[in-house]
Amino acid sequence: MKTFLAVVFKVSKAMDFVGGLALNFIIFLTTADVLMRALGRPIPGVYEIVAIGGGIIIGFTMPLTSWWRKHVYANFVIKAFSTTIRNAFDFTTRCVGIGLLIMIGWNLVRLGAEFQSKGQVSITLQIPLYPIAYGLGACFFVLSVVLFCDILKIVGGEYE
Repeated sequence: MKTFLAVVFKVSKAMDFVGGLALNFIIFLTTADVLMRALGRPIPGVYEIVAIGGGIIIGFTMPLTSWWRKHVYANFVIKAFSTTIRNAFDFTTRCVGIGLLIMIGWNLVRLGAEFQSKGQVSITLQIPLYPIAYGLGACFFVLSVVLFCDILKIVGGEYE
C-alpha cells in the first residue's frame, strides 16, 4: 500500500509541476502583452492562451492540492463528532467524489474525442483543443485515485 501511495503522490507532484510551469508562462505572457500593448503591439491570442492555461493550472494542481487537503474544506461541524463518525463521513464523501470525478473525467475524454474528430481549434491561434480536454480528463482520473488513497488511509487508520 505504501508503494502505491508513494507513486500516486509522485504523479500528483509531477502534475503540480506542470501546473506551475503553466502559471509561470501565463504570468510571463501577460506581462509581455501589457508591455507590448503600451508600445502599440499587443500579442495576438493572449486571451485564449490564458484561458487554456487557466484550465491547465486548475486541472493539474488539483490532485496534489487534494492530497495535502489544502482546498476549501469546511470541517468545523464534523470535528465535533467522534473519530468513527468522522471517518465514516470522510469515507462516504470520498466514494461520492470518486464517482463524480470519474464521470467528469470520462466526459472530458469524450469531449476530447469529439474535438479531435471535428478538428476543433481555438479561434485566434488555431490551437487544437483535444489534447487539453484529454489532459484535463486525465487530471480528474488522477484526482479520483487521490481520493481512493484517502480511503486507503481512512481504512488503515492513517488519515488525519
